[in-house]
Amino acid sequence: MTKGGMESVEVFVAEGKGRGLRALKEFLPGDVIFAEPAYAAVVFDSLTHIVCHTCFKRQERLHRCGQCKFAYYCDRTCQRVAWLDHKSECSAIKRYGKVPTENIRLAARIMWKIEREGSGLAEGCLVSIDDLQNHVDNFGEEEKKELHADVESFLEFWPPQSQQFGMQFISHIFGVINCNGFTLSDQRGLQAVGVGIFPNLCQANHDCWPNCTVIFNNGNHEAVRSMFHTQMRIELRALSKISPGDELTVSYVDFLNVSEERRKQLKKQYYFDCTCEHCKKQIKDDLMLAVKGGENKPSAEMVKEVVQFSKDTLEKINKARLEGVYHEVVRLCRECLKKQEPVLGETNIYLLRILSIASEVLSYLQMFEEAAEYAKRMVDGYLKIYHPNNAQLGMAVMRAGVTHWHAGLIEAGHGMICKAYAILLVTHGPSHPITKDLEVMRVQTEMELRMFQQNEFMYYKMREAALKNQKIQVMPEPTNEASPSLYHKKE
Repeated sequence: MTKGGMESVEVFVAEGKGRGLRALKEFLPGDVIFAEPAYAAVVFDSLTHIVCHTCFKRQERLHRCGQCKFAYYCDRTCQRVAWLDHKSECSAIKRYGKVPTENIRLAARIMWKIEREGSGLAEGCLVSIDDLQNHVDNFGEEEKKELHADVESFLEFWPPQSQQFGMQFISHIFGVINCNGFTLSDQRGLQAVGVGIFPNLCQANHDCWPNCTVIFNNGNHEAVRSMFHTQMRIELRALSKISPGDELTVSYVDFLNVSEERRKQLKKQYYFDCTCEHCKKQIKDDLMLAVKGGENKPSAEMVKEVVQFSKDTLEKINKARLEGVYHEVVRLCRECLKKQEPVLGETNIYLLRILSIASEVLSYLQMFEEAAEYAKRMVDGYLKIYHPNNAQLGMAVMRAGVTHWHAGLIEAGHGMICKAYAILLVTHGPSHPITKDLEVMRVQTEMELRMFQQNEFMYYKMREAALKNQKIQVMPEPTNEASPSLYHKKE
C-alpha cells in the first residue's frame, strides 16, 4: 500500500502494537525515507505575531493579514500560499470577534480541509483522518473535561454556513490532535512554535532506541518558486542501516531517563506499555544510575540522600531560571555538584542534568572556562548513553564546542564541532539551517586551529582582535524549555 511520494514504505499490522510503518527498500544513515507536508498546522497562541503562519519561521518583521488582523506571514509568497487554508479561518475570526485557542484553530483547519476534500485518503497519505487513533476512550476525568470544553468552544467558533459535523466526529478530531499533534519548531530547531497533523508520521511506532528520527524543515526562502519557498514539511530520516521489511520507529520521549520513568511517561501521555528492547532489558539503566566505585564506594543510604538532594535542587533551579536569577542558578549547581561528585558516577543522569544546566547558564554569563569544564564532562557522559546518531546529542555537543571555542580551547572546541557536524548531517541533513551554521563554525575553527598550531602567541593576539568582531554567537539566554519533543502533548 503506497501512495504519492510514499513508495518506500507501507503500513502493516505490528504484533501487539496495532499499525506500524515498514521499509520496502534499504536505507542508510542520513537517508530521507519520506518527506510529508502537514495535513493542517497552526502557530502556538503565544507566538502568533512573531512566527510565520505558513512556514513557521521566526521573523523580525512580518506582514499581517489586512482582514482578520490575526495571521502573520514572512512575505507575500507565504501569504498567497496560505490563503486556501486561511480564507475560511479569516472570515470565521471576523464573525466570531476574537481568536480561538490553537486547539480550536487546528481542529477547524482540519474540518475545513475535510469540507473541501472529503475525509477519505488525501493525496500522498497512507491513512485517512478518519482512521487515525484518538484514544478518547482512554481519557481520564480531567482530559474528558478539557475535551468537552474544546468541543463547546469549537461549536461557538464554527461558522453556520460551513459543513456541520456530528459531536462524535468533532471529539474524534480533538482526540487525534491530543495524541498525534506533532511539535513544529523554528528554523533553528531550538524552540517549539506550533503544532501540526501528519497522518503518515502518525503510523510510526515508538522505540526508545529508534532507527529513525523526525526533523521539521521550514522550506527554502532563497528559492524563488513558491513550491520550494514555503514547502514546510517533516522529514523521516534513517539513523542506522535499515533493511527491507524492517519496522520504522521513532522515539516519542527523550532517552535520557531510566526505563521505568520512560515507560511511565509513555503510558501517561500515549496510553501504551513500551515493550522495546531497551525497556524490557533495562539497557543503560545501570549507566544512568551509576555511583562511584572503588574502595570508597558510597552506601545505598548516601546515594538515596544525594539523589533526593539533586531532585530538590533541580526544582529550586527551575524556579530561579523562571525568575531569570542566573547567578543563583550557578550557586545551586556548584553546591549540588559538590555533593554529587564523591557519590554519583560520571554517567548518572542527576549529575548530567546539573552539568548541562551549569554549562549552559555559565556560558550565557560568559564564564566560559568553568562552563567548558562542565560541558566536557556532560558530553563524555552523553556519548556513553545516547544513540550515536541522536539529534539531542548532536545539539549538546555543538553547544559544548561553541563554549570551548569561547573559552579559547580551540583544539577541544574544533573536535566537538566536527563531532556535532557528523551527527547533524545524519539527523538534520546538509541543507538544514543549523547544519549550515555548524559547517561555517567548522571551517572557521579549522582555520583557527591551523593558525594556533603554527604560532600560539600570534593566534591569541589575532583572537583578541577577532573577538571584538565576534563571528561565533554568544549563547542565547537559557530557557526553561527542553528542546522540542516529538509530539505536542500536555505533560
